[in-house]
Amino acid sequence: MPAITRRRRRGAATAAGLVAGVVIDQVAGDPRRGHPVAAFGTAAGRLEARMWRDDRTAGARYATLLVAAAAAPGLLPRRLPGRWLAAATALGTWAVLGSRSLTAEAEAVAAQLRRGDLPAAREQLIHLVGRRTDTLDEAEIARAVIESLAENTSDAVVAPLLWGAVTGLPGLLGYRAVNTLDAMVGHHSPRYENFGWASARADDIANYLPARLTAALTAAVARAAGGSGRGALATALADGHRHPSPNAGVAEAAFAGALGLRLGGRNDYGSQVEERPVLGGGGRAPRADDIARAARLSRAVTFAAAAACAAIAFARG
Repeated sequence: MPAITRRRRRGAATAAGLVAGVVIDQVAGDPRRGHPVAAFGTAAGRLEARMWRDDRTAGARYATLLVAAAAAPGLLPRRLPGRWLAAATALGTWAVLGSRSLTAEAEAVAAQLRRGDLPAAREQLIHLVGRRTDTLDEAEIARAVIESLAENTSDAVVAPLLWGAVTGLPGLLGYRAVNTLDAMVGHHSPRYENFGWASARADDIANYLPARLTAALTAAVARAAGGSGRGALATALADGHRHPSPNAGVAEAAFAGALGLRLGGRNDYGSQVEERPVLGGGGRAPRADDIARAARLSRAVTFAAAAACAAIAFARG
């Protein structure tokens, strides 16, 4: 078979697998037992216990080893017939995506707020954010949920799909490893300031283009949530760079502008308090019913990302 024909078939199979994986995730959600990302996290924790040093080089070796180990299985199906490559890509996409679980958690918080049960809403919110929730009022709970929806739509949906489209199954799996390591060791703390430096920088690089694609897709589909595409783009351009994260701020600002909301402010993480810059200063404070709008927007971005990334994969083939 000519090489160009093989490439085309691989591109078509990858495109089909990405779309199928998104559909499976929307229908079935995350695997209930034996989640591959959880298994990876367990292995990463055990390896950290052996490799930890208060040193950037040790952290870089740790991250490189784990990302390579996660990406390597993705090389195996490359020479399989197209339908098997599509099936492997669909399973890989389902394993690393988090769209349905993300919106389900957000809607569970919204349901508690509608019942007027603030303590239950605060408890449910723990599944979405790392900040303290025990003193938050309705507006602050809604803000936290919408910020998490925006950031994770970029990190857990658009980014893996884009890396899968550009580099195939190895990129899909490798990206998820990078993102997981950032969550585990990439934050500021005495233990991880040096050891987690490489993981944090790798995540920043891996999410740079996906975050901007998320903002563009948010603008494109904002009307699905009764929002404004112009507002999404304008706020992302005006405020996205003000956030401490070079990527999360772009996605959060796009959601704020699309929904006409004001995000950002004081976040208490227990060990430290951050005063985040305001995103969408012309908007209003979020309310409980805005969570449903943000969830609709997240789902719309998911479907748009699936279509866009499938087109990229097909074109590459």
